[in-house]
Amino acid sequence: MVFDFTEEQRMIQEMARNFAQKEVLPLAAELDETGRYPAELVRHMAELGLMGVAVPEEYGGAGMDNICYAIAIEEIARACASTAVIMSVNNSLACEPLLKFGTEEQKRKYLVPLASGSKLGCFGLTEPGAGSDAGSQKTTAVRNGDHYLVNGTKNFITNAPVADTCILFTMTDKEKKNKGITTFILDMKLQGVTIGKHEHKMGIKASPTSSIILEDVKIPAEDRLGSEGEGFKVAMHTLDGGRIGIAAQAVGIARASLEDALAYAKERKQFGQPIAEFQAIQWMLADMATEIDAARLLTYRAAWLKDRKARHSKESAMAKLYASEAAMRAGVKGIQIHGGYGYIKEYPAERHFRDAKITEIYEGTSEIQRLVIASAILKD
Repeated sequence: MVFDFTEEQRMIQEMARNFAQKEVLPLAAELDETGRYPAELVRHMAELGLMGVAVPEEYGGAGMDNICYAIAIEEIARACASTAVIMSVNNSLACEPLLKFGTEEQKRKYLVPLASGSKLGCFGLTEPGAGSDAGSQKTTAVRNGDHYLVNGTKNFITNAPVADTCILFTMTDKEKKNKGITTFILDMKLQGVTIGKHEHKMGIKASPTSSIILEDVKIPAEDRLGSEGEGFKVAMHTLDGGRIGIAAQAVGIARASLEDALAYAKERKQFGQPIAEFQAIQWMLADMATEIDAARLLTYRAAWLKDRKARHSKESAMAKLYASEAAMRAGVKGIQIHGGYGYIKEYPAERHFRDAKITEIYEGTSEIQRLVIASAILKD
C-alpha cells in the first residue's frame, strides 16, 4: 500500500494549512467567544475551491479526490472547528447528494453555486422527535399538482441561519415508514420557511445552528431529489460520506490538542525542568500522537474507498467513531497537561475539548456508528 501523497494532495495540504494558520487561527478565539459567523473566511474558502473539493470542475467544484477533502478539513479544523464544519456540511451534506442523485438541471441550478461557494447549503434531516431514529420523520410533503405542500420542523440544522439551499427530508407516505421518505431541494427563501432560534452551543460556537420551520411551503415537483420514497437511501448514502468529513474534523481538533499541549509541555517548568521531561507527561503525549495517526489512517481509508466508488459504510463509521472518541481523549489529556491553565480561556485547550464533543454526536452518534459497524461485520 502506498502511503505517499500525490502532488495534488500535497498541494491542497500546503494551501489549506497556510490559509488555516495565517487567516483562520488568529480569529478562532474571537469566533468562539462571540459566536460570530465567519463570513469572510467562508468567502475565502470559496475562492480557494474548498466549498466543493471533490465536486467535478464542470459543476463548480475543485475536481479533487476525497482524500484531498479529508486533508483540507483536518487543516481547517486544527485552526477552528467551527469554520471546518461550515465547510464540511456544504461539501458532504449539500453538494454530495446533488452530485449523486440530482438531475442535470438540478446540478446546474443548485450544485454549481454550492460547489463554487457562491451559495451555502444545509441538511434538513433531524427533527425534535427524529434524531438517531431518522425514519420517524414528522415533516410531511403532499403532492398538489406541480408542487408539494410541506409542513414540519427541523432542528439542530448546521448552517440553517445563513443557508441558501437545504437538502430536505420529508414523509410522503407514513405507512411505508423508511420507504415513505422523500428528499427535496429547498430554496430557503420560499414563502413559509422560517428560521427558528439560534442555538447557543457548548462548542463550535461560530457554526450557526437553528431550527427550520416549514408552514405550507410550496416546493416545485421539479425540485424533488430522486424518486418518491428514495429519501432514506439518499440520507444514508450522504451520511456515509459526511462521516469522513466529521472524522477528518475530529483528527484536526485532536491534533490541535496535541500540538498545543506539546508546546506548553516544552515551555512549562516544574521542579527545575520542563514538564515534557516527566514520563507521566510523555506517556500522555505518546498516546495522543498514536491515536491521532490511527484515526487519520482510518479516515484516509474510508476516503480512498469512496474515491473508488466502493462500499464504505462500515469504514466511514469506524473512522468517525474512532476519530471522534480519540479527539475527546486528546482534549482531556490536553487540559490535564496544561493543569489549571487548561481550565481557563486564556489557553485554547478548553476550546478544543468543547469542540471535540460534538463529533461524537452529529452525523450519527458513537452508538449509531457501533450499530453500523456491528451490522456490517455480522453480515460478513
